[in-house]
Amino acid sequence: MPEPLHPLVSVVRVQDMRFTDSTFLEQFSLNFYCVSLKRGIVGKVKYGQRYYDYDKGLMTFVAPKQIQSLDAPDDTISQDSGVGLALLIHPDFLYAHVLATAIKEYGFFSYSVNEALHLSEKEEKNIADIFNKIDEEYQHIDKHTQDVILSQIDLLLTYSNRFYERQFITRKAVNHDLLSKMEQLLNESFEQEATLKNGLPTVDFIAGKLNLSPNYLSDMLRSLTGQSAQQHIHDKLIEKAKEYLSGTNLSVAEIAYQLGFEYPQSFNKLFKKKTNSSPLAFRQTFN
Repeated sequence: MPEPLHPLVSVVRVQDMRFTDSTFLEQFSLNFYCVSLKRGIVGKVKYGQRYYDYDKGLMTFVAPKQIQSLDAPDDTISQDSGVGLALLIHPDFLYAHVLATAIKEYGFFSYSVNEALHLSEKEEKNIADIFNKIDEEYQHIDKHTQDVILSQIDLLLTYSNRFYERQFITRKAVNHDLLSKMEQLLNESFEQEATLKNGLPTVDFIAGKLNLSPNYLSDMLRSLTGQSAQQHIHDKLIEKAKEYLSGTNLSVAEIAYQLGFEYPQSFNKLFKKKTNSSPLAFRQTFN
């Protein structure tokens, strides 16, 4: 690749990339954000513990320091690497701008590659236009360049957020199936004695069982129900606690341990927060 025209931000064409040494691709991380629009990539990218095959137009978002690897046959190193655009942004470019904080609020930088953003033809054109405007802007750097590029990055992330929300809606049937599986996992967790040993089920645990990243699971659930994954876990926990309080003679402390709490006080605090009533006061309504 040629030297970048700007030291902190660059747009590169995927089809211009050539791998001269594949050994580093076994495991690597970047020191910058990378937002990519790709199709027809040779080989598979591993991100976290999952692979994704770039056979269709899609977007991926990688934050600095996240471990990746590329599983490509040796004879493809000098061949075409597919087509598309990649926007590379060093964190220093965002300093003193609201995006320095705002970019960390976008959950899709923590999604797995199998949760990539699939675009319609019109959406893909809108995104490609923004990439090209950024590329054009730093061809002649002046005092306005950074502000113009930052505004385009902000627009790019806003569009991406909108398109992900659209993707959640258009995949509602699949997502409802995931919601059902999550409910089943939570029911099983609270029915098993393992909960006593392992503690409360976590978002990471549930997401892992569903082969999703924690952020994707929470964002998907929020689009369907208005609640995050953590809120769903708490609701299921309170539902189970009410069953114990109304249908058994277990003490409040025993119920807390049964549900996976290390300390009964933590259970009391959460129960009161969720129901505006203490566990004992709730139990007394049935006596």
